[in-house]
Amino acid sequence: MTSPPTRRRTRLAGLAVAGAVAVGSGVLAVVVGAGTASAATIGAGSYTETLPAGAKLPTGCGTISTNPRQNVTANAPAGAVPTNDWWSSLLFKKGDDCNFSQALYAHPVAYRPIASGLGLSYEQTPAISGSPTGLGEYHYPYAQKVVAGVAGLNAPKALVDNWTDWTVTPSWSDGTRTLKATIGHGLPLSYYQVTGGDALLSVTGPPTAWSNSGNRLGFSIAGQDYVAWAPAGATWTASGNTFRSTLAGKGYFTVGVLPTTTADSTAAKIALADSWNQFAHNHVTGTRVSYSYNQNTGTVNTTYGFTTTAREGSGSGTVIGLYPHQWRYLTGSTPSPRTYVSPRGRMKIVTGTQFQTSMKYTGVLPEIPAVADNSGADLTTITNYLNAELNNPADFRGDDTYWTGKGLGRAARIAEIADQLNLTSVRDSALRVIKTRITDWFTASAGKTSRLFYYDKNWGTLIGYPASYASDEDLNDHHFHYGYYIAAAATLAKFDPAWATTSQYGGMVDLLIRDANNYDRSDTRFPYLRDFDIYAGHDWASGHGAFGAGNNQESSSEGQNFSNALIQWGQATGNTTVRDAGIWLHTTQAAAINEYWFDVTGENFPSQWGHNYAAIVWGSGGAYATWFSGEHALIVGINMLPMTGGQLYLGDYPQSVRDTYAELVRNNGGEPQQWRDMHWQYLALGDGDAALSKFRASGGNYTSEEGESKAHTFHWIRNLAALGTVDKTVTANHPLAKVFVKNGVKTYVASNITNSALTVTYSDGRTLAVAAGKTATSGGFTWSGGNANGGGVVNPSPTPSNPGCTTGPLLSQGKTATASSSENADYPAGNAVDGNTATRWSSAFADPQWLQVDLGATQNLSRAELVWEDAYATAYTVQTSTNGTTWATAATVTNGDGGTDTVTLSGNARYVRINGTARATPYGYSLFEFRVFGTCGTTTSSPTVTPTVTPGVTTWAVNTSYSPGTIVTYNGTRYQCRQAHTSIAGWEPPNVLSLWLPL
Repeated sequence: MTSPPTRRRTRLAGLAVAGAVAVGSGVLAVVVGAGTASAATIGAGSYTETLPAGAKLPTGCGTISTNPRQNVTANAPAGAVPTNDWWSSLLFKKGDDCNFSQALYAHPVAYRPIASGLGLSYEQTPAISGSPTGLGEYHYPYAQKVVAGVAGLNAPKALVDNWTDWTVTPSWSDGTRTLKATIGHGLPLSYYQVTGGDALLSVTGPPTAWSNSGNRLGFSIAGQDYVAWAPAGATWTASGNTFRSTLAGKGYFTVGVLPTTTADSTAAKIALADSWNQFAHNHVTGTRVSYSYNQNTGTVNTTYGFTTTAREGSGSGTVIGLYPHQWRYLTGSTPSPRTYVSPRGRMKIVTGTQFQTSMKYTGVLPEIPAVADNSGADLTTITNYLNAELNNPADFRGDDTYWTGKGLGRAARIAEIADQLNLTSVRDSALRVIKTRITDWFTASAGKTSRLFYYDKNWGTLIGYPASYASDEDLNDHHFHYGYYIAAAATLAKFDPAWATTSQYGGMVDLLIRDANNYDRSDTRFPYLRDFDIYAGHDWASGHGAFGAGNNQESSSEGQNFSNALIQWGQATGNTTVRDAGIWLHTTQAAAINEYWFDVTGENFPSQWGHNYAAIVWGSGGAYATWFSGEHALIVGINMLPMTGGQLYLGDYPQSVRDTYAELVRNNGGEPQQWRDMHWQYLALGDGDAALSKFRASGGNYTSEEGESKAHTFHWIRNLAALGTVDKTVTANHPLAKVFVKNGVKTYVASNITNSALTVTYSDGRTLAVAAGKTATSGGFTWSGGNANGGGVVNPSPTPSNPGCTTGPLLSQGKTATASSSENADYPAGNAVDGNTATRWSSAFADPQWLQVDLGATQNLSRAELVWEDAYATAYTVQTSTNGTTWATAATVTNGDGGTDTVTLSGNARYVRINGTARATPYGYSLFEFRVFGTCGTTTSSPTVTPTVTPGVTTWAVNTSYSPGTIVTYNGTRYQCRQAHTSIAGWEPPNVLSLWLPL
């Protein structure tokens, strides 16, 4: 068994790595002065803003440790710099290229900046090493064919001029000439702006020009076909291995790679280039994702948007390459017959300014239900296993962030199972360990140097010390480590909801979420979705990505552990914004993992590679290998752990599960001896009876994986053997629900972690009533267990006691309304609640803006209706409050289309507010009506209430503790504090709208 300190991210073991895969070296030492921690409080928790003595910062070339913006231009976006991306080695320079970057695998094209410009490569033949039964890799390595640049350019360094959700703009300057290029995922076209000289295309080897007419050039090199478009009126001149254009003095051009092969005729290439002429000068200047989770239908919809700027003419749109996890779920578009070769399989092509996907979210569970081990001999077995964990449920194997997280995850599994089976002493023991250890980590008391989190405002990151596996120096694996903390906190929140409130330790959990994958674009303390590659559909593990094969991700399942943690935490705490972000991440990444790690369709890996599973996905390919071991059991097992109710997506394709297990046995020369528990649990998702047979045959005589327990392994396998396999054809209108099928008989499962009953409806028409705090099943098995007493999200609501009532009363009409602004005196806030659709409220022409209504008394709410004028919101939230100062997000809309929106509300509130965050037009937000309705039985009478008192107004200052509701002024504008925190330089109210609400 590999010892814990070498478990992760140290080396590629047992494999002669291809020359293209070069691990960065030359890490610079950083001298850190000793000092005591300066704590910043958030609720009852705290983190340090002073680097603990002996702790390491992110390291790389030059002074990047303290100046991560040294490789960006003045034009680059403000806020925290992104890391863990496909292009990160351009910004986070490290290792053997401190001036430019490693190869950037954008797909379908790969790029690499050099002194004279940007190199391009489109490889269609994989390089394969190793063997089909042993360690091995496949890569489509970067092999430069063309350099797009400026004649005479010799820049000392490439900087980053801009970035959007999946594009980046490198920038070069040698003092005389400049070059900017915009490249991105899914973009076969790259866009260039130059000054100081002619555009120059330098080709590696003699090119074959098959078209050179007017401003367009078409040529081939080594089986790759390129097209270059200069501005109207310009031409291209060929000389040896170069093509040159004055660009008619206009300073821009575009280079495209065609999805053609050597079998295509010249006429076919010209015809395809002709069809792309309309997009040639529509430079992509922005990309942005938006998503929504429809709980009633169990559907996750995602829109991938491209902003284009016409350099000439008035066209819009571009050519877009779609990954398999996108085109398999494409809606509203039809791809063309042409496809690109890529390390992820075939990329299909659409054109336009956006495309949409629609995926089914089939649910996660806090834990597999105890339908088979709740009685008889199996109850005795699981009880004995659980009682054996009474005194050491976490079994911590280390004190760093990763091994602490693993122990917390182990304890959370034990707590969940023990609760189902009413073994309260074991459950409470596990919960005490979780609470004690996380609270310790969430407290940065004076002089403390370990078990604490440090916020670095230069990098915009939260690092836990002791760090592990370069989570400090390389900003590696934050989603891996922190996912365990968040998931364990979600389990704790079900039984100790007070601990999880923002006034206690909920704010610290939220900081961990925001660091690894910040879900809030307005929060500039952390980059948006640090670890998640929005377009590729999965996480990247390395902060810098400075490898010849691009960035990489090994343990995709630990990435999913983070996504599931967000779902569980958001549901447990009533934060639907976090929950829905987790659902989007989880659903999208589940599709990507099944495509690119397990290749469930058999279409994505090169046929000659021989493996049907990749342990590591690289920018340029994949590897049947790990960073820490050459053992087959660990190579396969690393994409299974930790096995939780969030990993059921691994069972979406039962035959793939059986095939992967069979490949493991074949390659291993027999049944695995290491991590046997992980493999049995995985096999149970495809063949529960076979897994149970293997477990029983072992007699429990095996060594558990470091984050596992025999209690959890037996519980998981025994109950899946009874339930069968995942039925991914059925969805539910509740996020913690799942359906299993065995021998054609379905078992419906739902977990209600709140203190109110609910009824879950499934897409096949089945319903399941679940009592407060219980997990319940029906169908093949009827069972109920659990004792959660948390609050959280109660949605869908229980059946109303008065079934004759369907609408509930209108509560908002004629009540007092206020707003962040009004366009002018003709469009005041009150117009939105006057019941007259001929009048309207209109805000100032800026983001964000809000409108709120005071219902006069606390009321039980059912829904809100928003009747938009033409100036509507494409993104907004609806929030509720009992006091006008502390707000809870009731709904998040990210794909608004105007007209009339109906938003479901629940619970009690006096104040209801809409926060507009993205406008559909250049104008403001404009509502004809903002209607808030009560539940059946609610009356509109207004009892006497104590008026709220506006807190004293002071000027915002650094190093000051602020509580929710506090109002301050900053540069003449009033702001209201959203959540408790201690201010620091850089967190001025306009910069962190997640903390401050403009008034």
